[in-house]
Amino acid sequence: MHKDSYIHKVAPGSPGGPLLFVFHGTGADESQLLSLGRDLAPQATIVSPRGDVLEYGAARFFRRTGEGVYDMADLARATDKMAGFVKAHIEAAKPSSVLGLGYSNGANILASVVFAAPDLFDATVLMHPLIPFEPEVKGSLAGCRILVTAGRRDPICPPNLTSRLEAYLRADGADVTVEWHDGGHEVQSNEIEAARRFLAVALAEGA
Repeated sequence: MHKDSYIHKVAPGSPGGPLLFVFHGTGADESQLLSLGRDLAPQATIVSPRGDVLEYGAARFFRRTGEGVYDMADLARATDKMAGFVKAHIEAAKPSSVLGLGYSNGANILASVVFAAPDLFDATVLMHPLIPFEPEVKGSLAGCRILVTAGRRDPICPPNLTSRLEAYLRADGADVTVEWHDGGHEVQSNEIEAARRFLAVALAEGA
């Protein structure tokens, strides 16, 4: 039942090969990151869900009450629902490895799923995540490989909160890499190259 719990697109890759889940930013949809996903993981089957919450017409994965102020009850709902969606696709595809990539609001839901179910993903890319709360990890992040990308002048995701997230992840045992650029909330080329290198390593180890 969970496999279709979100409106989503699937871009088929090699049968039994890697599975890459991509999660869009606020106001985008399930098409936003498909081409980036294909570029970064050419052999992967890509699954891209659309956020099921609308904020003034903009799709998101969970509600917020203000900029950087999350509706934690709705985040818990969304996290549980998304974890079920991801598990259902993994069970159906039986992939060689499971990867995740999210941008902005998509990075936030991906991070929340990783905290709730650390075993789901082999490697995750969090582009400009904003985690303004102390994560409650179910179990341990030991062995979880996570790339965080961020802008030093990001007005939406302040650098001090990115550094705090990095510290949380490391303290819980995650293998964390952080890639910075000097800009704001936009994705720059060095982030894409860092994601390409990071996922290439994860794919080589998962093959």
